[in-house]
Amino acid sequence: MRLDDLGHVAYLPLDSRRTMRYLCAGSGPALMLLHTIRTQLEYFADVIPILARTYTVYAVDLPGHGRSSKPVDVQYDEPYLRRGVIDTIRELKLRDLTLVGESIGGVLALTVASQMPETVGRVVVSNPYDYDTRFADGVRRGRRTANVILGGVALPVIGPFLGAAEKRFVTATIMKGGFAGSTGVPDPLLDTFAATQKMPGYPYVERNVYQNWRSWGAARAQYAAVRAPRTLIYGERDWSRPAERARTAKALGEEPVVVPDAGHFIILEKPGRMAEIIA
Repeated sequence: MRLDDLGHVAYLPLDSRRTMRYLCAGSGPALMLLHTIRTQLEYFADVIPILARTYTVYAVDLPGHGRSSKPVDVQYDEPYLRRGVIDTIRELKLRDLTLVGESIGGVLALTVASQMPETVGRVVVSNPYDYDTRFADGVRRGRRTANVILGGVALPVIGPFLGAAEKRFVTATIMKGGFAGSTGVPDPLLDTFAATQKMPGYPYVERNVYQNWRSWGAARAQYAAVRAPRTLIYGERDWSRPAERARTAKALGEEPVVVPDAGHFIILEKPGRMAEIIA
């Protein structure tokens, strides 16, 4: 499905160096979708038409991701990405906003909500990526091949070259570890990711997000400040471990909803179920 069939795509300048791409669809209360590491707003193509029946849906490319701007002299840590989301919400003048995020998008949904209590009315968090103990720890848990590939990308000298050389089939192999079933990333979405990987600045952004792994765990300290109603979701076979899930659930004071037969990328694997929980 073409993006134009889903909604209106626009580019929002935040300042002289930062531009955010976003898609707007539907009508009703505002809802913003925040995607996973390594992906972009097309990630939500299957749930946008469902949610747009009830909400005005905003799907964004996080800073450095997709078609958003990619300066290569900044640190793509959680605070930097959070600032981009907050500035986007303010520029769009959104109110009574539902924030929905998966993976790093889930972490950002919570940290943004902690800083915008007057704006965010509800938070839905899926598989929050807040447990890394090393470079790309969560992703590397999915498959042995992903561990080998990303372990190489982590190396100080050859790592940047290995990251820049990533091909479509490598992306498919790495992300396959985030699915509980035999399916993987759909081919059209893989094509979209492959096109983005050719953009200037992409290799720097991808590796730098992983290099700032400590910032995603540090973000848990802000969870207790979230005042909006929140829903915590885990795929039955998410990369997170039971103790890590319990730690996040305790920080939020919420009992998780567990989606059976789902891995890390629940939005792709179980879009209908996720839309039910969100709506």
